Amino acid sequence: MRNILIIGAGLSTNNLIDYLLKNASEHNWRITVGDISEEMARAKVNGHPDGTAKTFDINDDLESWRTIADNDVVISMLPAHLHHLVAEKCMDLRKPMLTASYATEEIKALEDKAKKAGVPIMMELGLDPGIDHMSAMSVIDRIREEGNKLTSFYSFTGGLVAPDYDNNPWNYKFTWNPRNVVMAGSGVSTFIHNRQYKYIPYHRLFDRFLKRKILQLGEFEIYANRDSLKYREIYGLKDIPSMFRGTVRRPGFCKAWNVFVRLGCTEDGYTIEDSENMTYRDFINAFLRYDPTMPVEIKLQEYCHNASDPVVFEKLKWLGVFDKRKVGLKNATPAQILQKILEEKWKMDPEDKDMIVMQHEFKYLDGDEERMIVSAMAVEGENQSETAMSITVGLPLAIATKLLMTGKISHTGIVLPIHKDIYQPILSELETFGIKFEEKEYMIG
Repeated sequence: MRNILIIGAGLSTNNLIDYLLKNASEHNWRITVGDISEEMARAKVNGHPDGTAKTFDINDDLESWRTIADNDVVISMLPAHLHHLVAEKCMDLRKPMLTASYATEEIKALEDKAKKAGVPIMMELGLDPGIDHMSAMSVIDRIREEGNKLTSFYSFTGGLVAPDYDNNPWNYKFTWNPRNVVMAGSGVSTFIHNRQYKYIPYHRLFDRFLKRKILQLGEFEIYANRDSLKYREIYGLKDIPSMFRGTVRRPGFCKAWNVFVRLGCTEDGYTIEDSENMTYRDFINAFLRYDPTMPVEIKLQEYCHNASDPVVFEKLKWLGVFDKRKVGLKNATPAQILQKILEEKWKMDPEDKDMIVMQHEFKYLDGDEERMIVSAMAVEGENQSETAMSITVGLPLAIATKLLMTGKISHTGIVLPIHKDIYQPILSELETFGIKFEEKEYMIG
């Protein structure tokens, strides 16, 4: 019997754990789910005969060392900043590790150590990063193999509420970490267009969005991700003239969200004085000029042009930002207060389903002819437990684990799913779960 350890039992682990338990008997696996909360781990195992739940704390060096040593493969679903602690223990014990999270500089620095240990540390095996890499590389490699030259690669992903449950003025609900949504885009976004480097500062990011139709789902807005340029190296596209990656939202979102950005409500570097006693109305007013005779609503519309748009203004009113309800958060940053406001209104209802959309756009030269391939997919969740996010994060990671356990993956070091022997079987099996890209090809000009 071979043993698989899953560290962390959060929301995105449902499909991962379910898949491995369903495959355990056939492959003679024992699945252990460890979490700081043994109760949560036990709920995920759900009494399966091939599963075990236990308390696991990565900061308990002796016990975590023993637990990792007792297993053949480790899957880390801990918060991203803890992955390097797991990875270092895995390399010392010569155990492969897999995760859905980004390969940070701290993780990349472990490349030589992992190679010397002869084990893979497999990163970015979820949705984005993960399925985005695999689906992009499958087309990029095909274009290259046909002797053609890629000239442009645009890629967009979004976690949204499914259309049948899209029932608020923002056309958006939290389907993943609310804090990440509030802080999205902070910093400078960089990309390249026709060999010209472009830089969008955060305060202008939501002014400069693209519009796209995706599948039969209608029109969307796309704002730029922070650093599109690093993907040139990942995908072997060092000399590509155009490279852009973005986040998908429904029309009207960017214009309204930009009000909060321009006000400063997404700032997270300082705390608001007496924040627990201020009202939401006071919070908005704190960013506006002093004029006790003028309503906050009018001051906001004068200060921020977008807020004077009736559609945007209705979105803001619906959120309750002008209400005289107390914030109730002590020593809170503006971003934390905004997150609390949004969590009250953007929360998924019990019957709601989420949706993941992803679209790639490839332009390439076939001799003298310029062509374009559009590859897109959409996945809708089953319920609040089997969410589209959980499905698309957990399944590729689970399939990669099966490939590794059955000897189909032989890479060592820090490994991303950009290699054909990894992405082809994963994408093929994902199709059996309904995660499939539709491709259309066009002649340009």
